[in-house]
Amino acid sequence: MTENSKKSTALTLTGVIVMILLTATKVVPSSNIAGFSVLAGIAFFFIAEAIAKTPRAESGLRFNTIPADLKKPNVIIWALLPVVSGIAAIISGKLIFGGEYISHLLGRSGDILSLDKTALLIIQVIIAAFGEEIAYRGFFFGKTSKMFPVWLCALVSSLVFAAGHIAEGSITIVLFDVASVFIDSLIYSVIYYKSGNCVISTFSHILANAISIIAAFIIS
Repeated sequence: MTENSKKSTALTLTGVIVMILLTATKVVPSSNIAGFSVLAGIAFFFIAEAIAKTPRAESGLRFNTIPADLKKPNVIIWALLPVVSGIAAIISGKLIFGGEYISHLLGRSGDILSLDKTALLIIQVIIAAFGEEIAYRGFFFGKTSKMFPVWLCALVSSLVFAAGHIAEGSITIVLFDVASVFIDSLIYSVIYYKSGNCVISTFSHILANAISIIAAFIIS
């Protein structure tokens, strides 16, 4: 292992620990500190890439290979899957918990998104999804999967990602909501693993979030 590789590995582990600790503050659902885990992940991603001197062709964030990455086996199918899972979660949540689940979902989203301003909402959805994918797929999952089993990295990164979405509310509704986020996170991890590009998982994330918000308003 080269000196740069050792530094990159140490930095990755440090970054992951920082993200986990920040997200752990969600034991207090109203805490806003957990949101900084995304900013930390983004920062550590670019620093790790710089230290490792990762070639552009091997980076987990590539715009020039989007067409080729979309053509990789089953990538498009996996990219569309979060839309299906998101709608299924909203419908089943509505059937099980009634309007309280939709209120919880919109309330959680409304804490970080301007649901009443369409143009601003679109920008926020794009930025939020892009940031989360760089942090959790490009950095957390992408970098750790080079050191540990892929399944373990997908599981741990998705657990942390889902925990970051904990919000105040009925414990059963919160658990249902977090479980649906966890499933989607696993799917985004598969998308990243198959495409090697968090821009692709970002496209999927943006589409899923946008359609889920629309579906929530329609069903509410």
